[in-house]
Amino acid sequence: MADATASNSSYGSAPSLARRLARRVDGRLHYGWVAAALAFTTLLVGAGVRAAPGVLFVPLEQALGWDRATIAAAVSLNIFLYGFMGPFAAALMQAVGVRRTILTGLGLLAVTTITSTLMTQPWQMMVSWGLLVGLGTGLTSMTLAATVVNRWFIKQRGLVMGLLTASSATGQLVFLPGMAALATHFGWQAVGLTVGAAALLLAPLVALLLPDSPRAVGLAPLGGTLEDELPPFGAHGGSGNPIIIAFTTLARASKSVDFWLLFGSFFVCGLSTNGLIGTHLISACFDQGIPEVMAASLLALMGLFDLVGTTGSGWLSDRVDSRKLLFWYYGLRGLSLFYLPLSGFSLYGLSVFAAFYGLDWIATVPPTVRLVTDRFGRRDAPVVFGWVGAGHQMGAALAAYGTGLIRTEWGSYFPAFQVAGVACVLTAILVLFINRRRGGGWAPAV
Repeated sequence: MADATASNSSYGSAPSLARRLARRVDGRLHYGWVAAALAFTTLLVGAGVRAAPGVLFVPLEQALGWDRATIAAAVSLNIFLYGFMGPFAAALMQAVGVRRTILTGLGLLAVTTITSTLMTQPWQMMVSWGLLVGLGTGLTSMTLAATVVNRWFIKQRGLVMGLLTASSATGQLVFLPGMAALATHFGWQAVGLTVGAAALLLAPLVALLLPDSPRAVGLAPLGGTLEDELPPFGAHGGSGNPIIIAFTTLARASKSVDFWLLFGSFFVCGLSTNGLIGTHLISACFDQGIPEVMAASLLALMGLFDLVGTTGSGWLSDRVDSRKLLFWYYGLRGLSLFYLPLSGFSLYGLSVFAAFYGLDWIATVPPTVRLVTDRFGRRDAPVVFGWVGAGHQMGAALAAYGTGLIRTEWGSYFPAFQVAGVACVLTAILVLFINRRRGGGWAPAV
């Protein structure tokens, strides 16, 4: 174990159990893998909570008489806040520590989803599944993955980012079919109780085992030295206020054209995934006579393929130009969205779509994080990626609400699939213009 002082407040803190465990496994397993496993599980639970509204549309419509546009409005707020919280969550992790930030998010999710089982009015849906779940999932968003990767790993960053990103797919595999079955057999309230219990059970593991940084347990990042450790923003005299950190980083990054290309591409990513397919595919299948549990199983199948695709994408982002990867990902996703309405929603057609689209579901994340890190540096990358991720969720929020409105007014999801397909093809071209080298007036924080 490296000679470092775990109690150095500049590098956060570590529970005593984590320090003992790190010493015990030193030389056999770098504790960064334990931190990554805890981050994976946190993101997995967050993915389950975010996926829950997708199985609630029809049960709430049938039980409480709410139309899909009303439910979609709450989901849209949830998705928007999940993204908007990203940069502030990353800054909060820098200011008060990763562990405290995650525990706050998990506590908020547990209380909100469990108490949401008492709701009877649309405004209560907006407050619980819209406002509070949006804030809670935002504190456990993909900026957690970027923070863990940049703090704990010098080598194998792409692979680890791919594995952490794949937690979203695994969350679908673990939660979606079960939640759909619970909603069908025991009512929609069972869904809130299940995801709330999952968040509640995870909190003690995070509290006992997750350090804020490698130095907090006397380690250097994997593949690096103690000099490669990234201290929080306040360590060198800068502001420790997460709001100031988030906005000053945005002010610097927004002067770069590359930031806006990354932001715009991720806007389309969110529009074509979480907001469209993640939120509305089950309802679209239901319109075609496909039962909810079977439709949820289709999303789970997509999650299985995405688990492979996203992990592979992380591995490739360590070896291949990330811009070229994004070109293929967005282009192929656009083609799959053109195909979906033409599939006839048959078992064969949907299976082809699930495999083809699933491989590409969130494979865009590892190369996007790699480009952000290359362009803006390891220290600022989590916060910059948080702002780019905000674009992702803005696109998802627009698609979640807009697609629900299209379905309510037109009685069909077909136009939404086509618009998203066109946006993906155009984005495939734009990402080729991103500059992956630092420069262009960027001055990282010191």
